[in-house]
Amino acid sequence: MDVIDRHIEEEVTASYKVRCVSADGAEVGENATVLVEHNLDVFVNEILTMRIVCTPNHLVDLVVGRLFSEGVIVGVGDVESVYLCEHGTRARVILRDRVADFSKTGVNTVPSCCTGNKSYNHYFDADDAPEKVVPIAWERSWVFAAARAFAQDSPLHKRTFGTHSCYVLIGGNIVCCREDLGRHNAFDKALGAALRTGVDLRQAMIFSSGRIPVDMVMKAIRAGVPMLVTKAVPTDATIELARAYNLTLICSARPDSMRVCHDPLAK
Repeated sequence: MDVIDRHIEEEVTASYKVRCVSADGAEVGENATVLVEHNLDVFVNEILTMRIVCTPNHLVDLVVGRLFSEGVIVGVGDVESVYLCEHGTRARVILRDRVADFSKTGVNTVPSCCTGNKSYNHYFDADDAPEKVVPIAWERSWVFAAARAFAQDSPLHKRTFGTHSCYVLIGGNIVCCREDLGRHNAFDKALGAALRTGVDLRQAMIFSSGRIPVDMVMKAIRAGVPMLVTKAVPTDATIELARAYNLTLICSARPDSMRVCHDPLAK
């Protein structure tokens, strides 16, 4: 995969003067550090395919991870090239041996996300249902290590209190961490970073700071990730989907406790 990244990453936060007002009427001026909100249009084989509203860093990771988690590609080998413009507002992806299937409905859809992400068409989506993941034996210490790392706070969240974080771990060791204003984006950035560095996601555990709706679980399944962990809570559909696809699902993960919602290897 050839990458031409012309985007020079600028500051991903901005500072604004605000007034902090207490219940007793006291006021004090202070500077608030907030995230920069950025729009990225992604063209696949010259067709505008999606718009991602994101934090403007690690954008190539985000694009590669999003295509992977949505089933457009099965690995970086499917990608001939990724070009990112100097402003970071346009990404052009060329896929190997792929053409758009215009028989699919070209509809504008909005994922269940806390940002303005949009999919303009599904011309490059795979038609096959994802395979069940292959479970791995895991240790409690892996989950607690990730929870402790999260409790110590990730860099951008420490500055803004406005990001979601996502960690990829192999054998309890964190191999990459990505942050973004959206939990889906943070997930995809972490996936993309792992793919680009050759991490075997079939042996990975992913720890997310955010709530896990069905589409987040499906991202993990499409990626072949056997373990998905979150500090937040699941839904009934989330648990049912994890059971159907043999995904180990752990929620409410804290440095001292966790809730195992599904473990296909448990006796």
